[in-house]
Amino acid sequence: LFHDPGAEPGAGPRPYDLTFDSESETTLGLLSNGFPDSGRFLDCVAEVLVERRPGLRIKRYNKRNASILASDQILDGISAECKAVVTAYGH
Repeated sequence: LFHDPGAEPGAGPRPYDLTFDSESETTLGLLSNGFPDSGRFLDCVAEVLVERRPGLRIKRYNKRNASILASDQILDGISAECKAVVTAYGH
């Protein structure tokens, strides 16, 4: 589910229907923004996803500084190597 932070108060979650194909060896990117524990959180996400989707490959990215945009090098890597990406921040 996707929770819209700009939604009206009391608005319920809405289904998130974006999926990626069911290839046996799909690569999913995980992008940490550099806040403490964002990488650790994504490690936990990866563990659950791999359990539920055998054959899923995980590629990790970390922009290392939460106050800047992801570099072109990181974005190019994600685009070239991944079918989808999950981003996270931590504190």
